[in-house]
Amino acid sequence: MATVSILESFAKNWWVLLIRGILAVLFAVMAFELPGITLVTLVLLYGVYALVDGLTTLWIGGLSRAWGFVFLGILGVIAGIITFIYPGITAVALLYLIAAWAIVRGIFEIVTAIQMRKQMRHEWLLILAGILSVLFGLLLAANPAAGALAMVWLIGAYALLFGLMMIVLAFRLRGLPGRLERLASRA
Repeated sequence: MATVSILESFAKNWWVLLIRGILAVLFAVMAFELPGITLVTLVLLYGVYALVDGLTTLWIGGLSRAWGFVFLGILGVIAGIITFIYPGITAVALLYLIAAWAIVRGIFEIVTAIQMRKQMRHEWLLILAGILSVLFGLLLAANPAAGALAMVWLIGAYALLFGLMMIVLAFRLRGLPGRLERLASRA
């Protein structure tokens, strides 16, 4: 398999980012519409989200041989699987798990966007998503004793904003493969 750049992987697989964004928005809607759900249900919903997000990140990272994204994808898959094995996890443990995952994910997104800034426009969307992830993680880590309802709404708000940014980024990247091919043919 030929190695492709992260930008090419994102551009050729823009629909993966779109699906990721749609799933995040759907997760957010569920969090807002069902604020009284039990902690076990929240854990399982998070597990599905982390697993799907980890698999898509692992796929993009594997295609582009971007080992940071492969590592991030593996962490997401592990986080998802752990939530299914131990659904009785406490709210505080869940908060710390989500906080660490969001901080690591945000750092990788910021670094990737900075690396791609000369190759693509609108890299600020990925930087903004990374900053949002880091801030979200830090906020959760700083307030682990927050009530379950506040946690559901905070997670929902994060998923909504992150999902909308991924949807916008996906549509921005949708036409990029053709532009890259035209640029390559001119060279």
